[in-house]
Amino acid sequence: MMIFRRLEDIHSSFGPSIASVGNFDGVHRAHARVLEEIVSRARRQKVTSIAVTFEPHPMRILRAGSDLKLLTPIAEKLRLLEQSQLDAVLVLPFTPEMSLMTAEEFARKILSERLKAEEVHEGYNFRFGHKAAGDVTLLSDLGKKFGFKVVVYQEMALRGETVSSTRIRELVRAGQVGRARALLGRPFSLRSTPGKGRGYGTKYTVPTINLSHYEELVPGDGVYITRTQVGKECFDSVTNVGKRPTFGADSFAIESHLLDFHPLELTDETELQLFFLARVRDEIRFESIDALREQIGRDVQKASHYFSLMRRTAASVEAGS
Repeated sequence: MMIFRRLEDIHSSFGPSIASVGNFDGVHRAHARVLEEIVSRARRQKVTSIAVTFEPHPMRILRAGSDLKLLTPIAEKLRLLEQSQLDAVLVLPFTPEMSLMTAEEFARKILSERLKAEEVHEGYNFRFGHKAAGDVTLLSDLGKKFGFKVVVYQEMALRGETVSSTRIRELVRAGQVGRARALLGRPFSLRSTPGKGRGYGTKYTVPTINLSHYEELVPGDGVYITRTQVGKECFDSVTNVGKRPTFGADSFAIESHLLDFHPLELTDETELQLFFLARVRDEIRFESIDALREQIGRDVQKASHYFSLMRRTAASVEAGS
């Protein structure tokens, strides 16, 4: 997949293309529906499939005071977009100057002149241009003017939930990682490196692995059934997200206990990815370390049962296929 970091990086010979413009935060099921279609149509028509996204997220420029936390930082978003088998992604630097570009300028300069778009595929609520003045109706009118067709996708809903980045962020913040997983089409995950903990896990309870400081969205405080990938190895795990109040002075940490633990060679650069599968309970303060240790034992028991059931179900499905 080609990645263009500036509009100027796209050669004049680029295109023709089928394009979609959006933030693509989470690269969720509704995004996947659009991406799958543009990739398929581009292959049939022997043109280039391209997604256009922005860095930073426009909200961080337009509402500087907003505390927007992303489902997928740019590096993870690009990994997921590549899995869709797109030919290219254009990552436009979103600046105050770009925010002043009118909808018509965007359609002419970027979609028509630079990308040579033959088709532009967007969700029903797509907005673009200065003060988000453009919608899909205006985009369709501009498409007629500049020579591209516009394909509009209606709202996607799953089990009564609208599939949107905003809704998924709400679910993750609330710790409802199972419902978030359904809308994403995969478990919500964090990718980071090992961090230094305060040593409580090893000293008082069980060996744990901590994530280093993470700037983007994390699930609400609590205990979760997770899978933890350490380099190329993947472990069943139980993860605590929160301030560890049992140990006194609060300090936020994301701390995973690996169920099938064995000694690991970790460096500051070892890549960790944490997949959130189900919520076990709230984070609470225990009266003693022994009480905490006993609760961790019960948490591990629940997680072990979860993984056992999951593998039996998978084996049964495989046997029947």
